[in-house]
Amino acid sequence: MTAIRIGNGYDIHRLGPDRDLILGGVKIDHDHGLVGHSDADALTHAIIDAMLGALSLGDIGHYFPPTDPKWKGADSLKLLEAVNQLIQEKGWEVSNIDSVIVAEQPKMKPHIDGMKSKLAASLGVEADQVGVKATTNEKLGPTGRQEGIAAYAVALLVRKES
Repeated sequence: MTAIRIGNGYDIHRLGPDRDLILGGVKIDHDHGLVGHSDADALTHAIIDAMLGALSLGDIGHYFPPTDPKWKGADSLKLLEAVNQLIQEKGWEVSNIDSVIVAEQPKMKPHIDGMKSKLAASLGVEADQVGVKATTNEKLGPTGRQEGIAAYAVALLVRKES
């Protein structure tokens, strides 16, 4: 079997009033937050899906269904830790993550280092193993109209050394 696996992930959540905006575990000051069953952290959800996809383990909804009240308001970094534990039990570990947030507002640059730090801590890796970038959608589509925020992620997993 190959000693490396790669997976990709994507998530998008609507923006709505009276919600915290949390991305990569960082609470960002904004007049709207992401709407979802958990904390709606689209970046962390995309990373979870990338990790699960690398090992053909399904998606985030399989493990943390939005129909289960147990996950209502859940901290997505805790979900990430659980998925990381799962991949480690299967003999794999994160080599690196690369991700991009797509949002018109608010500006993400001031929060990127905090996101990298929190994500890395949840994964038990160094911050330089977690890439987080941000871009706009040039006012096109739902993210461009500020209806939501999307995130894409790629995870490279390597077989743990015995």
